[in-house]
Amino acid sequence: MNKIPTPHINAKQGDIAKTVLMPGDPLRAKFIAENFLENPVQFNEVRGMLGFTGTYKGVPVSVMGSGMGCPSIGIYSYELFHFYGVENIMRVGTAGAISRDLHIGDIVLAQGACTNSSFVRQYNLPGDYAPIASFNLLEKAVEATRAKGLKLAVGNVLSSDTFYDDDQTAMERWDKMGLLCVEMEAAALYMNAARAGKNALAILTISDEIFTGKVTTALERQTAFTGMMEVALETAIK
Repeated sequence: MNKIPTPHINAKQGDIAKTVLMPGDPLRAKFIAENFLENPVQFNEVRGMLGFTGTYKGVPVSVMGSGMGCPSIGIYSYELFHFYGVENIMRVGTAGAISRDLHIGDIVLAQGACTNSSFVRQYNLPGDYAPIASFNLLEKAVEATRAKGLKLAVGNVLSSDTFYDDDQTAMERWDKMGLLCVEMEAAALYMNAARAGKNALAILTISDEIFTGKVTTALERQTAFTGMMEVALETAIK
């Protein structure tokens, strides 16, 4: 299959760069394009999922929203990898701190992504699968984060299908297994990348602390996490 435009992206071949940054919120994609990219051009507006391509320090980079959850990023990343020739997708998003050592504004690089999603079942594997980041992107992102002097944690995260979980003790049990934080998309992105032979990484900023109750506002989540965005962009051009 190689039919474009796809059901969810109305870009033409060549409109999208080899590297795509994917925030969950399409308005954050617009913010990144307008504030970090040179000469951004919009390539998608289907279902309000905005996408833009521009340059960063002379290198073509695209940014596009992914929506929330494994099914949503699963659709968009699949179409980008398989139909538009994208080689690298970096999720840039927010997460809730599970580890008590993490605080609002800290950056987490998701080395691995545990999940309660059924996304993996489509592959009919004869055992459990451990979704992991692409090491080449992870290594570059570690270097970029340290160069900016930002507080960094690297390790395992949780990609959860449930934002409002009926099991109020679930996070305590994930905490016992050393997970750093919870978000909703990385595992599906990592699985799609692995299956396509492409590269993926989730770069996350802590927006709330689960066990202390500290939170940021929706506007802060949309616009304030410039450190994470700069790390992703620097990683994109290395």
